[in-house]
Amino acid sequence: MASKIVPTGKEHFFDKNEIIVSKTNTKGHVTYANDVFLRLAGYKEKEILGQPHSIIRHPDMPRCVFKLLWDTLQAGNEIFAYVINMSKDGGHYWVFAHVTPTLDSNGNIISYHSSRRVPRRDVLDNVIIPLYKSLLAEESNHANSKEGMKHSFQMLLDLLEEKGMGYDELIFSL
Repeated sequence: MASKIVPTGKEHFFDKNEIIVSKTNTKGHVTYANDVFLRLAGYKEKEILGQPHSIIRHPDMPRCVFKLLWDTLQAGNEIFAYVINMSKDGGHYWVFAHVTPTLDSNGNIISYHSSRRVPRRDVLDNVIIPLYKSLLAEESNHANSKEGMKHSFQMLLDLLEEKGMGYDELIFSL
């Protein structure tokens, strides 16, 4: 469904007191979406439940950031990330996401939970958007999308090494 949606460049906003919440199963299919999610994404609950969470993936979101996100979650750790999502109408909205794995009593991952807040605009404009443009440019420099993601992921790791910090440290230093 999302692949047929054409980005319009129109940005949607939500209130700083609102929280977008969604839950997925271990395959990334939506099992819960709150009203704020539904409103911003532009979907009705019956349209979104059971769909891959990637239905709201915006093409301006670097694949390597999702690789980092999934690697972190599948290792049983939480992650914070800036994400641009795409609405059903082709618009977009930025979020500061906190994604956590849900574990059963044996420590096995059984689902994922994401809470998203309004991101700081200065951080988006001065750091995240330029960084994501660089990562996307690196991804597009390779004919093979897997190679592109591999190289942009290495670019991200090199940036972290240059700054002498881990990903979480970088995000919270902004």
